[in-house]
Amino acid sequence: MNVAEVKALADQVRAEVAKAIVGQHETVDLLLTALFARGHMLLEGPPGVAKTYLAQSFARTLGLDFGRIQFTPDLMPADIIGANVFNFQTSTFSLNEGPLFCELLLADEINRAPPKTQAALLEAMQERRVTIDGKARQLSDRFMVVATQNPLEQQGTYPLPEAQLDRFLFKHALGYPSREEERRIVAEYGAQAGHADPAGRGVARVATARQLGEAHKAVAGVRLTDEIVGYVLDLVRSTRETPELSSGASPRAAAQLALAARARAALDGRDYVIPDDVKTLALPVLRHRVILSPAAEIDGRRSDQIIEALVEAAAAPR
Repeated sequence: MNVAEVKALADQVRAEVAKAIVGQHETVDLLLTALFARGHMLLEGPPGVAKTYLAQSFARTLGLDFGRIQFTPDLMPADIIGANVFNFQTSTFSLNEGPLFCELLLADEINRAPPKTQAALLEAMQERRVTIDGKARQLSDRFMVVATQNPLEQQGTYPLPEAQLDRFLFKHALGYPSREEERRIVAEYGAQAGHADPAGRGVARVATARQLGEAHKAVAGVRLTDEIVGYVLDLVRSTRETPELSSGASPRAAAQLALAARARAALDGRDYVIPDDVKTLALPVLRHRVILSPAAEIDGRRSDQIIEALVEAAAAPR
């Protein structure tokens, strides 16, 4: 598969998801970029903006085995990854796999789970495997986590630790739809009783496992020039040098920004990265990897504002 075919596949996915989801074009583009870059995504937004429905539609379009975990304060690691259960009839242990054994996992309200349970995801997200009773079990090569969190309710939540936030390729903030988009949502779904189903909206599978594997290879072949590498480094290192941030982005952030830019270029049908690819993805890649300085917090500054200013100040290669 070449980059032109990757672009065509992405266009098909967008068209199918649009049958069920009104608007959210930027979110779908970031999901596609994360998929082809083999990364994970954190969605932050108020209830009722179709975060779960979007993940279900996206998984159906790509033919991915979908799993969902509703995180709660009493959820334990074994509830996620599974456990070995003793069978009294055969006197042997057998693995009872948890919902983590899927291809696209929706981790709903991930910040409601205690840190011990959140940490159970770390190995799966980084290594695509889990360890149960000392034995490693491999997950699918297409394993992807789409996590959600509600920014409005803080009671009974556990903020994600920096180490886990760093495992997410993107953090995307979803807002409310425009008035025209909301009008369409009310007109199309206001008369529909029960749970919305992507299949009922005509969302069809447009990709096979082989096509996704070939798309990953095509993304790996996208060229990254020395000038673009230097631009990524300058941008990421500037987050460690500004006094408005007490902690900047890590080298992993720089590597993932470069990888995401490759995937973005392929989605546009190009086999080379341009500065605009990096600029477009800088905010969702970096916003959850930096920490405001106390002075910036007192001034009411937000990390998004600081990152946008750093992107504007960085000299892009010509």
